[in-house]
Formats: sequence, structure tokens, C-alpha cells
Amino acid sequence: MSIEAGSKLEGKVTGITHFGAFVELPGGSTGLVHISEVADNYVKDINEFLKVGDEVTVKVVNVEKDGKIGLSIRKAQDRPERSERPERPANSERPNRPYQQRSNRPQGGSRGGGQRQNQSRPSTLSFEDKMSRFLKDSEERISTLKRQTESKRGGRGARRG
Repeated sequence: MSIEAGSKLEGKVTGITHFGAFVELPGGSTGLVHISEVADNYVKDINEFLKVGDEVTVKVVNVEKDGKIGLSIRKAQDRPERSERPERPANSERPNRPYQQRSNRPQGGSRGGGQRQNQSRPSTLSFEDKMSRFLKDSEERISTLKRQTESKRGGRGARRG
């Protein structure tokens, strides 16, 4: 009997390891059910789900050229179809959240001189504009953090006592 990906077969658990279980398939070949393919939920200890000698229904996930057979118990189980997710509302239906300035940012008076520009921004910025604004804000925050850290250490080149 040839084993093809997608087929469901009955098999017998012949060995259990920390990473999965070996299942003997009809025709004498053996495949591996990885621990992530045992159940739909997280499996910490495979011994809680399987024992050597258990008869299981498996689905063939893949058959590699070197003869290794990947199996899944959870994909072999018949489950009712999941209902489709509801459609996301269009942009016009979503609440409009204008850009708001964060209150913990330093206001004006930074080393470069000059005041910050007006923070009211149009909501139709391109991706590139948003990225450049993010990079600018990020660099400002990093330089502020560095200045604060240096002042706590006594500046550069300070002797440690």
C-alpha cells in the first residue's frame, strides 16, 4: 500500500519521545506524529495523550524523499466547519482616532533649539511619512534617555569611586 500525503490511516503507537510519537502504519512503515500535531491545545507531556500500543487515526501530512513520514492526529479528527469571521468594518465605519501627542514627551526646548511643530496632523499620511515621523520621534526619545542617563552617571569620562 502506497502512503500519500492527505490520506487518513489507522496506526499503532510503537514509541514515544519528548518530541512526538512513532506510529506503525499498515504495510509496516513507521511515521512520526510531532508533539504539536497530537491535539488542538498545547501539549506539554505527550504521555498524557498517548501510550505505546494505542490505536490511533492519523493523517499523512508529508512523505519525504528519504522515506520519513510526517503524521498528524489532530488533522485526522473530523471537526465541524468553523463559521466565517465577520467582515471587518470599512474605514468609514470605524471610529476616527486623531493623532494625539503623548503627555510624557518633553515639550520644546530640546538641544537643537526651536519649538516643536504643531502636532495636529492630517490622518492621510503615506506610509513613508509615518515611518519618517516614527524614526524622528524615536531618535528624539533615545537622545533624551541618553542625556538623562549620562547626567545620572556624571557625564562621559566620569571617574567611578
